[in-house]
Amino acid sequence: MKQNPVLLIHGLFRKAKVFHQMVTYLSQRGLEIHRFDLRQDKGRLGLDRLAVQVADYVEKHLAPEQSFDIVGLSMGGLVSRYYLQRLGGLNRVDRLITISSPHWGTWMAYALPSICYVQMRPGSAFLQDLNRDIKSLQVLDFTSIWTPYDFIIVPGQSSLVPGGKNVKVSVFTHAMMVRDYRVFEAIIEGLSATNNGNDF
Repeated sequence: MKQNPVLLIHGLFRKAKVFHQMVTYLSQRGLEIHRFDLRQDKGRLGLDRLAVQVADYVEKHLAPEQSFDIVGLSMGGLVSRYYLQRLGGLNRVDRLITISSPHWGTWMAYALPSICYVQMRPGSAFLQDLNRDIKSLQVLDFTSIWTPYDFIIVPGQSSLVPGGKNVKVSVFTHAMMVRDYRVFEAIIEGLSATNNGNDF
């Protein structure tokens, strides 16, 4: 089976270099990896506007007929979902893998008043809208990788997706989720899914 290119979307206040170890691991397994820095304006841009940057990158760097897969880290998982659910990405993407993403919000998002934080609070209008039609994601293979020892996504179970494939890894702290080889192995497994979709 020919593997799709993989687009990596980083999290809040991070840059694409956070994926350094992951890129090495995935590239050694023959995968074509794409990544870029989201322009976040110190958290003043909403997740919806960050998703437009994803759409722009795809338009410029991937051929129109090319299907691809997405791996979204933390906030990047929600940005990826907005791209899929609101900006037409479902027509292009076969597999979505999120890593420690607050699909149902995180209480840590009350730390700052920036719009991206507000959107990631439990019960926010943004999350209610996105989760209202979460079943639209059943056309692709959706894997959520999470840890109960996250401490940034609080509670850790906020990363669970009903109907998707949820993979628990006992990794200590949010930051280590992008460096742990157990996570990398779960990503490889998710990228090997046979596009049977999910049972939402």
